[in-house]
Amino acid sequence: MKTEKQYFDEAISLEEYMNRMEKHKDNSFSIYEKFEVPQDDGFIEMLKAEKPTVLVITEDWCGDAMMNNPILRRIAEAAQLDVRTAYRDQDTDLIDKHLTNGGRSIPIYLLLDDEGEVIAKWGPRAASIQEDVLERRKQLPAKEAPDFEEKQRAFIEELMKEYTTQPELWLTVYEDIRKTFMPALQKSN
Repeated sequence: MKTEKQYFDEAISLEEYMNRMEKHKDNSFSIYEKFEVPQDDGFIEMLKAEKPTVLVITEDWCGDAMMNNPILRRIAEAAQLDVRTAYRDQDTDLIDKHLTNGGRSIPIYLLLDDEGEVIAKWGPRAASIQEDVLERRKQLPAKEAPDFEEKQRAFIEELMKEYTTQPELWLTVYEDIRKTFMPALQKSN
């Protein structure tokens, strides 16, 4: 089985991944164009000093990746980091090493040290967004219900609209990534 470092070495840049996108490309680039990395919080300076790499496990069809990846790309650009992308469905061995509650949820961001060891894992959503999504999912009818598909489709459409139009959600993602990565960077010193 390959290591995360081997996956990283074989992966494409996050920029190239976004340029290749099909399903959520316009929405993802809309977020990318509008999101600005907060200034003067020390996170970017720490990233610049430590120079970790980040391996992203993602897929184009994922709405969470559509929102989160452009934010990570802005962080990477501000800190001059090498961030690369592995497609979840091309080789499930990687995602199977980084399951979320037993599932192959994405995106997953693996913060790697100089040796390519995973020092932090983030994803698939910011904690407060995850809580909100889980709470709202409870309102959906049972999967066997005749109106489940219709209600689920409406739920996803509403979520995608929020993800693409609410900058406060983007800032929540940024802060959650920061909260996950900073302690790992401080420990690695």
